[in-house]
Amino acid sequence: MREEFNFEKLTVYQKALNLTNAIYSDTKNWPKDFAFSITDQLRRASLSIALNIAEGASRTKNEFRRFITISRSSCHECIPILEIASKQDIIDLKRKEEWREEIVSISKMLSKLKSSIS
Repeated sequence: MREEFNFEKLTVYQKALNLTNAIYSDTKNWPKDFAFSITDQLRRASLSIALNIAEGASRTKNEFRRFITISRSSCHECIPILEIASKQDIIDLKRKEEWREEIVSISKMLSKLKSSIS
């Protein structure tokens, strides 16, 4: 059986990975004009959510709480990017709302995780 780090068992971490994977897959088809701006920024912001959970889990409780805050900030960063992508007609409304709902869910889970770290 493969050993896991504790953070890998967190549902919020798994959801963050799934979101990032979906974003990477879907943005492959976005126009190349946006490759080094909104596409790259959305990918990096979504990836930052899971990365900060993982890195923070290896630190002290106070540091972990700070990394969770950074992770939540990355969730917030994704929202205006989705809005701009929608206004530029590179993402449809349905997909934007699906991602938005998932980001809000992850953000709430991170808030609860942060509160649970004493």
